[in-house]
Amino acid sequence: MWLWKQLLADGGIIALVPEKKGPKKASLLTGAVITRIVELRSTGLSQQAVGNAVGVSEFSVRRALKIAAEQATTDAADIAAAGNPEPLEPAPAVAQQRELPLLPAPAPRTAERAAASMLECAAPAFAPAAHFRHAGLFLAFPALETTGLLACAKEVYGALPNGFCCLETVLIDSVLRALAGEARAEGSTRFDPQELGRVLGLDRAPEVKTFRRRISQLAESGKVQELIAALAKHHLAGTGPGGEDLAALLYVDGHVRAYQGTKKIGRLYSTRLKFPVPATEETWVTDANGAPVFVVMAAPGASLAAELRDLLPELRTAIGDDRRVLVGFDRGGWSPVLFKHMDAAGFDVLSWRKGTTADIKEDLFKEVSHTDEHSQTRSWPIADTLVDLPLNTTKKTGEVFNIRQISRIVGTTGGGTRQIHILTTDRTLPAGEVVYRMGNRWRQENQFRYARMHFELDSHDSYSSSDDNEDRLVPEPAKARAYQKVVAARRHHAEAAAVADLNLLALKTPTEGTDEVTVTSAMHNHVMAPVWEAENALAAAEKIHQGIPAKIRLGDLNPGQQVLDTEVKMIHTGIRMAAYNTAMTIAREIRTNTGYRRAKQEAHALMRQMFHQSGDIDTTEPGYLTITLDPLPTTAKTAAAADLCNHLTAAETRYPGSNLILKYAINTKTAALIN
Repeated sequence: MWLWKQLLADGGIIALVPEKKGPKKASLLTGAVITRIVELRSTGLSQQAVGNAVGVSEFSVRRALKIAAEQATTDAADIAAAGNPEPLEPAPAVAQQRELPLLPAPAPRTAERAAASMLECAAPAFAPAAHFRHAGLFLAFPALETTGLLACAKEVYGALPNGFCCLETVLIDSVLRALAGEARAEGSTRFDPQELGRVLGLDRAPEVKTFRRRISQLAESGKVQELIAALAKHHLAGTGPGGEDLAALLYVDGHVRAYQGTKKIGRLYSTRLKFPVPATEETWVTDANGAPVFVVMAAPGASLAAELRDLLPELRTAIGDDRRVLVGFDRGGWSPVLFKHMDAAGFDVLSWRKGTTADIKEDLFKEVSHTDEHSQTRSWPIADTLVDLPLNTTKKTGEVFNIRQISRIVGTTGGGTRQIHILTTDRTLPAGEVVYRMGNRWRQENQFRYARMHFELDSHDSYSSSDDNEDRLVPEPAKARAYQKVVAARRHHAEAAAVADLNLLALKTPTEGTDEVTVTSAMHNHVMAPVWEAENALAAAEKIHQGIPAKIRLGDLNPGQQVLDTEVKMIHTGIRMAAYNTAMTIAREIRTNTGYRRAKQEAHALMRQMFHQSGDIDTTEPGYLTITLDPLPTTAKTAAAADLCNHLTAAETRYPGSNLILKYAINTKTAALIN
């Protein structure tokens, strides 16, 4: 207001009119300057170097290149409109893109949808389109083929009932949505159905109700475990990135999935949440790289040791031969009887030792090193010994199982050291590799965390439930509470006995200057009274503990408890396993087959960015489906995407359900003009 008053006083009303915005002098980008910029840029000079040579800023160079590209496009269109038959110079990328229709409406497939009840499947049909969203999802098809999801599902289920969306369409749709960050069925509502339909070769993607109905039809067959087994067999039949045997080492662990609904579900202790919650538990098997191989829904209340015993026949079927396989798991599977059983079944154990044990002599420790697949060498002080594990601790039969023990010295939080021990039945594996493989088990934990964040691993895809078996025996909680009282009584008795010993010693010690000691029965009884009282309390607590049964009927403890439906959940889990392995394959290709300098740190982030990239569909070349992605925001990422496209094109992947071979490219000319 003060400034306006000053302007009004000095120049009158006309002074309040704002000055015209924009350049105050003629533009430096004359026709001759633009031509010179294009010529210098074509020689390979950087934009900054071109600007320095011409005398303009880098921003002006970019603007001049854009003006030149638009002018070339206009000239080409004018010549074509005039009917000039002379051949034209190769048009820039912008002109080529405009040959494709910009987001045309998908061709209606009304007749096929009307006759859906007589169709086994609606074949994918693609139409040319430019700059449509989700074009980057086409990059997933070569990696998706390696997971075997489509082939295994067709082998197990055959086909869905007649309808417009067939088995392949449902599976592809669910995998692509998972890769785009929407793994749940409700995620379909967050996509434009027409744009996602272009990737599926349909006029629009399936709706939520259609997807759920199709998954329910699969669940009715009850063959989901056959699908998981077929996926495991397909995965283990292949080789790893470095040519390694994927079945040589498997990790097994349980995963607790918390339940947030209103049903009365049994509680399990969640190590992630640090307290018991209503939950279900799954037993997962992954390969040495942490990629999921096999999963089963754990029985309610079953331990990891029991699940491992039941899992061995399934693993042997998936492996397909009698070779020995190293199986790693944590202390939850601790059982010397299980170790002996696994060794006899052709499986080698790899696990931590549970409980307290005597330390190994320090002179047995030697420095051992191991070089991993990334040429990184690690060293540890290790003692390689053999130990005997008692097989029956209750009956004291004396039967033991001899097993190899690898011991390490590690630091503690207080600045001291302690020993930790690894057990294995493989006596030929180098000690350094045993330590490395045991530590590498955290790749499975990383898989759980990554899948929970990006693939909705813990989502409840079905809230249907059924009554639990009320005659099933479950641990009696009162037994555990009574045992805690026994432990407290033992501790109190030990403290009372220690105090009594001190008091008795004081009674039996003569006073200074005398050699006589007088201890009466009353004095002794007074000192020992707290001990006798603690003994009586301990005996009473032990009697109560022994009188409580270890197991009780579920119906007596928790009547009305329910179990969640597993068939639908396991189908979604199998799909997410395939989506996870697809993502890991693409990320690995970015690290190994592109020149991206930060691929080790940003491979997954770059992969997700590529999946969300827009692009073009070109069907003009017979027998091929060409996907041309738009440039990424930076030159380095665009170059990495171009390298990945070249590598994926060499795979010559056929689009599922068609005879079209996928080809990939990056619009690098547009990228050069923009950058």
